[in-house]
Amino acid sequence: MLNPDSPRIRRSIEVEYWVVDDEGRLVEPGPLVAAAPGVEREFVQPVLEIKTTPCETTQELRAELFDRIDRVLDVADDHDMGLVPLATPLNADEIADRPSERTRIQQEIIGSDFEYVRHCAGTHIHVEQIPGRAIDQLNTLVALDPALALANSSRRFRGRLLADGARSKLYRWMAYDGLAHQGRLWRYIESREDWNRRLERRYEEFERAALAAGYDRQTFASSFDPESAVWTPVQLRAEFGTVEWRSLDTALPSSVVSLADTVARTVEHLRDTEVRIEGETGRITDSQVVLPEFNHVLTHVNAAIRDGLADESLCGYLERMGFDVAAYDPISRQGDDRGVLTEAQARQQRLEFAERLERDVMEAQSVRAD
Repeated sequence: MLNPDSPRIRRSIEVEYWVVDDEGRLVEPGPLVAAAPGVEREFVQPVLEIKTTPCETTQELRAELFDRIDRVLDVADDHDMGLVPLATPLNADEIADRPSERTRIQQEIIGSDFEYVRHCAGTHIHVEQIPGRAIDQLNTLVALDPALALANSSRRFRGRLLADGARSKLYRWMAYDGLAHQGRLWRYIESREDWNRRLERRYEEFERAALAAGYDRQTFASSFDPESAVWTPVQLRAEFGTVEWRSLDTALPSSVVSLADTVARTVEHLRDTEVRIEGETGRITDSQVVLPEFNHVLTHVNAAIRDGLADESLCGYLERMGFDVAAYDPISRQGDDRGVLTEAQARQQRLEFAERLERDVMEAQSVRAD
């Protein structure tokens, strides 16, 4: 993906959606997988992933993502199916895996807590590495991680209120609680060597857990390597030549593209800008990028997960870091906060948000046509 001669930093998106039938029940994607390029099954049966290719501009990214989603929706309409842009299915019991050795190993290592991962659908944004500046890029995305609050799309797990960002809480604090280094946000790094050492340590830690669970090294190595054995939210990806931000919930495509645009512009800004790590507040200006010390970033991350944009300090931080907070209306802040959501109510809400996604795509397509 690396292209040193390109004047723009290329960016791509991977977004996951729950698939439902015309009664809001979770179903396998079936015919949707062949609807467009970049469409794939995920490791759980009722989730579909849609990927873009690396794009040099946000306009290209928006056009490709919306075109691929639109093509999937056309096939979904023929089969009375829909795509749901919610980070959890709101209320669902056990969600079935697609058979794979990789999943079985994780299940054995993590145990019953792995069920939390099965209830999560998210978005990954890749940005091209700038030669000589990849460490600054990764550290900047670490500092931007609290922006996950701008896309929080579900507050519920199995019908009950959990957090403004239920997926992030399930993933970071509950599923990998016994292997916290695997799934939580890592501190800033100093060099590629520092990054590679961290990957090796986490790989060895995960391998020891696999051996203790009864797997041999060859079986483990056939499913995992150092880069694929961690789930930390910001990663250097040697395979793709990118820095990957994995924190966002699945959400409406327009919101996802807007966030990808801000992230890409911020990272592009690093070509000729000084980056410093100091103090508590953080700020991005035309002439400098100042990242707060990690413990202050983590305070904002925790607020983003627990309270989302209801936290005024978080909103102020995101504004200083270049986000137009007022331009976002996270789905998590639009739902009913009262009581337990029944399974029937969850099915109805899935259908409502599947319609919201269709409208989002139709509106984008009509704007392009104009």
